[in-house]
Amino acid sequence: MTNWVRFEDGGRIGFGVLGDAGDSIDVYDGDMFAGTRPAGRAVALSSVRLLAPAVPSKIVALWNNSRMAAEKQKIEPPLRPLYFIKTANAYLAPGAPIRKPASYDGRIIFEAELGVVIGRTCRDVAVEDAAAHVFGYTCVNDVTALQLIREDQSFPQWTRAKNFDTFAPFGPGIVTGIAPEALGGMAIRAELNGRERQNYPVGDLFFSPLELVSLISRDMTLEPGDVISCGTGPGAVPMKPGDRIDIVIDGVGRLGNDFVE
Repeated sequence: MTNWVRFEDGGRIGFGVLGDAGDSIDVYDGDMFAGTRPAGRAVALSSVRLLAPAVPSKIVALWNNSRMAAEKQKIEPPLRPLYFIKTANAYLAPGAPIRKPASYDGRIIFEAELGVVIGRTCRDVAVEDAAAHVFGYTCVNDVTALQLIREDQSFPQWTRAKNFDTFAPFGPGIVTGIAPEALGGMAIRAELNGRERQNYPVGDLFFSPLELVSLISRDMTLEPGDVISCGTGPGAVPMKPGDRIDIVIDGVGRLGNDFVE
């Protein structure tokens, strides 16, 4: 498996592969999704600032895609993927602070999710061909201003609730080379101030990652770098300023951010 990261170094943006020891980045030239070549140099991880590992044209995020969460909330299984879009202003790098919006004073929750990163333009793709369009996998925190969704009974506010600035941390890298058959047993966890609050397997999802790629591609074209955030399991709770939230996925990584005023 290979762990691709993006970074800022002295005002310049680069990308590369995280070294086996986890303390250096082997720098690459080219395009992460359309042809790369080694640059022949490495940088110390401690000397650069990690960025979100891609710049998606969109994050497609799922609702009600966890069996355990649906059972707990007494929600019927979905017939098709139920999703919304997270916008570019919400994207956030690993380690950067999630900021409490000044215009909202209600509950804000974290949601630990697996992110599927698209590697090839994907439109109307069959399930059996979906893996060929996946670049890799990442950790996503689908931050939500929970009380906004149903604040106005005439219009559920999914867009506003999900898209305040800093409400879509993802990373720290994109891990490639994960076999599709290995996905189901991978655990997705959330830790709040070091205490585990979510722990569910990818196999708990109603629609698997590759099924999501196929079904969503029938509705809209997915571009290289786009992310499908697969939906969360039970256990998401509100954050308060000063909290630390870590999203941890077996074989993918640990995404950590602080929640601040």
